[in-house]
Amino acid sequence: MNFYIVMQGKTYEQAKDANVVWCSIYDNSGQTPHSWERMNEVKQGDAIFHCVKGEIVAISIAQEDCRKGENPFDEAKHIGNLFISAYEPLQIPIAIKANFEHIQQLLPVKYSPFQQNGDGNQGFLYPCNEMLAIKLLELISDANIYEENEEQLEFAIGLIAQKERNTLAPILIETEAEAKVKIRRGQQKFKKQLTPLWDHHCALCGIELPELLKASHSKPWKDSTDEERLDPYNGILLCSNHDTLYDRGYIAFDGTGKIHISPELAKADYSKYGIHEKMRVNRVEENKKYFKWHKREIFRG
Repeated sequence: MNFYIVMQGKTYEQAKDANVVWCSIYDNSGQTPHSWERMNEVKQGDAIFHCVKGEIVAISIAQEDCRKGENPFDEAKHIGNLFISAYEPLQIPIAIKANFEHIQQLLPVKYSPFQQNGDGNQGFLYPCNEMLAIKLLELISDANIYEENEEQLEFAIGLIAQKERNTLAPILIETEAEAKVKIRRGQQKFKKQLTPLWDHHCALCGIELPELLKASHSKPWKDSTDEERLDPYNGILLCSNHDTLYDRGYIAFDGTGKIHISPELAKADYSKYGIHEKMRVNRVEENKKYFKWHKREIFRG
């Protein structure tokens, strides 16, 4: 299961009533924007978050792979990309700007559905990484599903399964479970393959205790393709301390493996963090492009 966010406007109600998602193939200049071309990636079982005027108003599950089909909203019946999707409208929509503090840190650097002020980007279909999907599902659940005693309902499958009339809850449960499983399996495989590349110890301080070691992505999960997420060279083995510094952009490595330390850290405190300016890691050529991406996009230089 993959996840997407679709930006719909005046055609949303028609699309919902017809249980379809449709998009033109070419724009007025004869080109195919990336957010239109992405329709071809949708497969049966994928989850779609529907955004209208800055709010997530529905979630749907694709009932088929994307295919060519006539525009169901236009008498001209132009051919575009189309798939049938089972819409589940939300009784309480999720306002993106009102929840942006929870969403912003999960947005990818490239092909983000939302701008840094919370406004939606122009386009149609955007990828939604699993961490962002989980957060949106949590927000939807908190707003739309409650226990009978008015306390917010946690994702407990056994409890919700008893609510036979609630068609939204099972979709949220299953979709969130799919996202979490995909992340867990991917991260387990990533660490298993990455660890021996760094001789089973922290690349900076040499700590070997497995419980303290983290497989740190250089290009984060939210920004990576499926292939990059599992590429063991897209990362470095670090202890918990150095992993946090790397993940938050306080340290980075250049193409030679030399450490770069953010000016936001006082030099007098370097020893507290177990770092110094002459540190270097034994990178290989395959690490280089990922180290450069991290230094350019995440490092607090």
